[in-house]
Amino acid sequence: MTFAELGLAEPLLRAIEARGYTQPTPIQSAAIPAVLTGRDLMAAAQTGTGKTAGFTLPLLQRLHESGAGRSQRIRVLVLTPTRELAAQVGESVATYGAHLPFRSAVVFGGVKINPQISRLRRGVDILVATPGRLLDLAGQGEVNFSGLEVLVLDEADRMLDMGFIHDIRRIIKMLPEKRQNLLFSATFAPEIRELAGTFLHKPQEISVAPPNATAERVEQWVYPVDKKRKAALLLDLVVQNNWQQVLVFSRTKRGANQLAQYLEKAGVDAAAIHGNKSQGARTRALSGFKKGDLRVLVATDIAARGLDIAQLPQVVNVDLPNVPEDYVHRIGRTGRAGASGRAFSLVSADEIKQLEAIERLTQAHLPREYWDGFEPDHELPASKPLGRPRAAGEQPARDSRRTGERRGGQGKPRAGQREGAGRRRSRRRRNAAGGNARA
Repeated sequence: MTFAELGLAEPLLRAIEARGYTQPTPIQSAAIPAVLTGRDLMAAAQTGTGKTAGFTLPLLQRLHESGAGRSQRIRVLVLTPTRELAAQVGESVATYGAHLPFRSAVVFGGVKINPQISRLRRGVDILVATPGRLLDLAGQGEVNFSGLEVLVLDEADRMLDMGFIHDIRRIIKMLPEKRQNLLFSATFAPEIRELAGTFLHKPQEISVAPPNATAERVEQWVYPVDKKRKAALLLDLVVQNNWQQVLVFSRTKRGANQLAQYLEKAGVDAAAIHGNKSQGARTRALSGFKKGDLRVLVATDIAARGLDIAQLPQVVNVDLPNVPEDYVHRIGRTGRAGASGRAFSLVSADEIKQLEAIERLTQAHLPREYWDGFEPDHELPASKPLGRPRAAGEQPARDSRRTGERRGGQGKPRAGQREGAGRRRSRRRRNAAGGNARA
C-alpha cells in the first residue's frame, strides 16, 4: 500500500516524499482511513511506529477537504503530556502541512505565555498543547473552541501516569459536544478504557502491537554491576565501544545532572534534560544531541517521553524504572521506523524486583552479561519463571516469549563482538534466556 492509495491529497504526498517516506507504517495504514471516516478512534501503538503522522496526515487531509475555517477558531486540538512531545507533534504538523494554508501553534509551560497569546490571536487552525498551559490560556480567555472539529489525546497512558486526568476532564467540558475524538495510547489498559468511555462515542479500535511488547528490533542486555560503579561502567561502555550517540536514562533529576557532569569531566560531551531544566536548555541539549555535538544525553522518564531521534543506535538504563511500563517506553527510543537498536541496563543488587517486574510485563527473559573489570560483589539471581504479565487483564505470552528464547534462532554474535572497538567481555556469563533478548 502507498500513501496515495490511502486517499491523501497531492500537497500532502509532496510533503511525505520530501521526507523520504514511500510506504505507510502499519499504524498509519490502519489509522489514516479510520480518521478520514470521521468516527471516533481508539488506537494502541508502540513508540517509534509512526503514530504521530498517523493522525496528523488525515487531520490535515480533512481540513484540506473542508476548506479554510473561520479566523481565530481552533479546529483541531491535540493534547500531549510533555513539552517535547508537543514540539514533536507541532513539527509533524508543520512538515506535512508545508504546502497547505493552515496555521498551527504549539503551547506549553516553562516559557513565557505572552508570545503564545500573540500567536493565538493571529488565528490558529491546529493547536498542540500540554494541559496545564492550555488551562492557563483558557482562564485568560485566549482560546476559542466554538469551531472545534477534532480532539486528539496523544500518549493517553502517560497523561494518566502524570496525573492529568482532572485537567483533561476540565478541558473536555470546554469543548463543543459534536466533534471527532481520537485517543492514542501505548496500551488499552483498563484505566485507558475507562477514560475512553467518558468521551469517545462508539470508537473504532486499532491495535498494531501486542500490549506491553518491547520494540521488535531492539536487542536487550542486563549488565550486573555494583551501584556505586554504575557511572564508571557507563563511561567505559561509551569510550570502549566508541559510541557517538547514546541516550541514557536516570531515575532522578539529581542523578541525571551528576551523570552528565561526570561524563563531561571525563572528556565526553554530555548534557542532562529533566523537568527542572528550562525549556531553552532542554531544546539546546536535544538539538545538540541530534546534530552530533553531544555524544550522551541523560534524561529522566518525563523529559524523554516523546523524544523522536532518527536512528538512535542505543539506549542505556543506568537506573531501572520503578514502573515497568516505563522500560518499554525507554527502549522504544531506539529501534524506530524499521531500524535496529540496542538497550543496555546497568542493574545493581537492589533492583532485582524492578528487573523481575519488567520481565513479567514483557514476557521475556533479559540476558545477563558481565563487563570486564566491573563484575559486582554480589551476582544477580537467574531470571524467575515469567508467570502471568503484571498488567491487569492480559494473557500470558506464548511461544518464544514464554521460554525466553529469542525469536529468529540462536547463535547471534554478542554485542561486544559486533562493536569491534569494544573490549572483550568476561567469559563468565549468566544468560537465563539462552541468547539475546529480542521481543
